[in-house]
Amino acid sequence: MEELVGLHEGSSGKPVTLQELWGPCPRARRSIRGALEWVKERLFRVGEDWYFLMAHGVLMALISYAMNVAIRSVVREVKTILSGVILEDYLDIKNFGAKVAGLSCTLATGSTIFLGKLGPFVHLSVITAAYLGHVRTKIIGESENKTKKMEMLVAGAAVGVATVFAAPFSGVLFSIEVMSSHFSVWDYWRGFFAATCGAFMFRLLAVFNSEQETITSIYKTSFRVDIPFDLPEIFFFVALGAICGVLSCGYNFCQRSFLFFLKANGFTSKLLATSKPLYAALAALVLASITYPPGVGRFMASRLSMEQHLETLFDNNSWALMTKNSSPSWPAEPDPQNLWLEWCHPQLTVFGTLVFFLVMKFWMLILATTIPIPAGYFLPIFIYGAVIGRLLGEALSVAFPEGIMVGGEVNPIMPGAYALAGAAAFSGAVTHSISTALLVFELTGQMVHALPVLMAVLVANAISQSCQPSFYDGTIIVKKLPYLPWIRGRKIGSYPVTVDHFMNCTLTTLAKDMPLEEVIRVVISTDVTQYPLVETAESQTLVGIVKRNHLVQALQMEPASRAPGQQPCLQDILAGGCPIQPVTLQLSPETSLHETHNLFELLNLQLLFVTSRGRAVGSVTWVELKKAISTLTNPTTPK
Repeated sequence: MEELVGLHEGSSGKPVTLQELWGPCPRARRSIRGALEWVKERLFRVGEDWYFLMAHGVLMALISYAMNVAIRSVVREVKTILSGVILEDYLDIKNFGAKVAGLSCTLATGSTIFLGKLGPFVHLSVITAAYLGHVRTKIIGESENKTKKMEMLVAGAAVGVATVFAAPFSGVLFSIEVMSSHFSVWDYWRGFFAATCGAFMFRLLAVFNSEQETITSIYKTSFRVDIPFDLPEIFFFVALGAICGVLSCGYNFCQRSFLFFLKANGFTSKLLATSKPLYAALAALVLASITYPPGVGRFMASRLSMEQHLETLFDNNSWALMTKNSSPSWPAEPDPQNLWLEWCHPQLTVFGTLVFFLVMKFWMLILATTIPIPAGYFLPIFIYGAVIGRLLGEALSVAFPEGIMVGGEVNPIMPGAYALAGAAAFSGAVTHSISTALLVFELTGQMVHALPVLMAVLVANAISQSCQPSFYDGTIIVKKLPYLPWIRGRKIGSYPVTVDHFMNCTLTTLAKDMPLEEVIRVVISTDVTQYPLVETAESQTLVGIVKRNHLVQALQMEPASRAPGQQPCLQDILAGGCPIQPVTLQLSPETSLHETHNLFELLNLQLLFVTSRGRAVGSVTWVELKKAISTLTNPTTPK
């Protein structure tokens, strides 16, 4: 039924519809339409991408902050009751709700399972970026553009990191280091713009919710500005980086070995394949039993949340010196003004608590990473590194209770600074990233320890990258996901290796003069996604590429019968409309392994054909590249 809205001027009183009412007013309609077009033209003059990037940043900040508020509420409810009163469809928007719900439940466990939200939240951000990119193409009326899509996804990854830590600069850099081997400078602006919008909105919400008086850093520190550290302390920061590098190698090796064990063991592999909820429940039960505060958990500061862990570890004061002459009693409930007391149990010294935390959390975190739930692993290793640094800082404060004398002046040692450097060094070594040094400065709002922290991160990365793959690469290797390894070192003899040594010489080609019966036999007997098209079966001159799905569709539309004596061939199918893709890039048998590897990484290639004087002689895929690199790295010894 149409909606009656008015009367014509001078009419007899008959009601008219909205369409009839505006129909006789073409001038007014043209004016309104022209005004709207003018607004659209002015708004999109700077590029419509920027508005969607800003909307993306603000949206992810709202989601991140809402999750934090909801998690805090869920935890308080749970406490009242106890006191007696998850790359097919990887970016599908349908996964968004399930991911948010699952991640919120994971974070609601607090420090029990000891997991964060960075990884899943980056996934959520990329899903949102993909969806907004799709909406953008619909609004603008453009066709799907792979380059534009990748630009939105890069910005989405940066926003995911930035809105978790409110750190736009390190968010962009960390996403680049961890998620890509090559990066377009053009995407810098988009990433920084979207990340800044998200980080600003995230901190602004804290002000609106009366959590902060103004926009400040998340973990505020009060390190000395005039003389933050003495020159001899540089040696201890470098030693801390070396310790974190060695421990990160051990952690990545043990974590990867445990994943291999779970896949190889019959019981656990079957349990993970058929009963994921049961495995998750059993693992969570083990972790919760150990971290139960009245039990063993009281020696690991388990009553603190993960945020409170960092707040206490970045404390300037030396706990060992403060408890040297007295043993403070363990409070019945955490004291908000003295949360550091959670690390000082009467039955253990500060050193005993920190060492016990490191020993227990080492294997507990490895176990937690195997639970099939949405969870992030960066914040736990960040806290673990802070504990390593705090332990060294406390030991130095006891060894030099008055401080280190330099130039006639004595300045006390700040264990919190070593916790800061340890967090950046260990997390950077585990993930093979340098941007964690910048992350700690954005988190704390102070850069007075820029030089020692950066030196610790560099030393830790030098050790880790030379010995073990990163945490993320190790997981990819275990799960057998598509992965192209680096060519490391000059001693493996990789420079003389050329494509002729490792290419796949078994190549199925389609010639234009090939009969259709033979074409059908080739399609049925192979399962490749594309075929190299050659001019003739004799010359084998590569002229293009035919997609398998296009060829199958064309063959299905081909008439079943032809005139007597007519011999149909592939050329007839191609002339009938079957598309041919040009060969824009090809390899030569003399192309080096390094050049081939760089092409595959830079252009995200999956397959390249090899030609010699125009003739198709082979192909190279990720399989051949990985096998060639593996052969060089681990050569077979002659018997």
